[in-house]
Amino acid sequence: MKMNYFVVGTNDVSASMGFYGSLFEGAGLNQFSPADRMTYWLGEDFAFAVARPFDQQPASVGNGTMVGFNVGTAEEVRRVHALAIKLGGTCEGLPGQRGPRYSAYVRDLDGNKLCFSD
Repeated sequence: MKMNYFVVGTNDVSASMGFYGSLFEGAGLNQFSPADRMTYWLGEDFAFAVARPFDQQPASVGNGTMVGFNVGTAEEVRRVHALAIKLGGTCEGLPGQRGPRYSAYVRDLDGNKLCFSD
C-alpha cells in the first residue's frame, strides 16, 4: 500500500500557498490548483495539498495529526526548519537526533504540525 496524498486545512489559501510554495521551492514539485479552495504540490510519489474545508467551516488542527517530510540529510533538515520559521511557522522541536532519525518540528501558519527528517 502507498500513501495517495495528504491535505492540511487552511483558513487562508493565499498565505498557505506562499508558505508551502517557498518551503517546496527547488524540490522539483509542480503546483496545481484545481479549485479556488485547494492547491496541490505534485511530484513522483508525492502529493500534498492545502485546502479550505469543503464544509465551509473553519479549518482546525487535528490533535495528534502530523505530516512527515523526508528531506534527505541532516543539513537539509536544519535548512528547511529554519526556512519554515522564517516564513512565519513556529518551532515545535529544534533539529536534533531522535532515535534513528535526525529531525525537526514546526507548525505552519494554520497550526498544522510538520516534521522534517533525514
